[in-house]
Amino acid sequence: MKMTGAALLILLVFALAACQPAAVAVTPERIETEGGFYQNISADGLNRMMDDKNFLLVNVHIPYEGDVPGTDLSIPYDQVTEPAYLSQLPANKDDRIVLYCRSDRMSTIAAEELVKLGYTDVWNLEGGMVEWEQAGYPLEGN
Repeated sequence: MKMTGAALLILLVFALAACQPAAVAVTPERIETEGGFYQNISADGLNRMMDDKNFLLVNVHIPYEGDVPGTDLSIPYDQVTEPAYLSQLPANKDDRIVLYCRSDRMSTIAAEELVKLGYTDVWNLEGGMVEWEQAGYPLEGN
């Protein structure tokens, strides 16, 4: 079977593409909850978002077990709706807030509470710090 130069080039492009690792999905998963929704993001997705950080990154885990680099605040998940902590969150409820904890159980609870309060751009690190570390990213202060 004789191949033309163009056919050989196309075959080579497909062969090389097959050898590349799959692209990391940055697309968040939308989770419906009372009052609206929040979005789950993977560790790889959050890492990519950190390149152009335009959000508040909040650690809601208790007790403290370290931070994802770039963390802006630590707020106990079960006190996120307390006035002293709410005052630390953006006054504009359309501003993006990304929450995380150790496994994502506490941050899921905090995300649901913020959505109930009318926050419209809440994100949750799926798998929390455990997933962050398993993806090869460091923690600070642990």
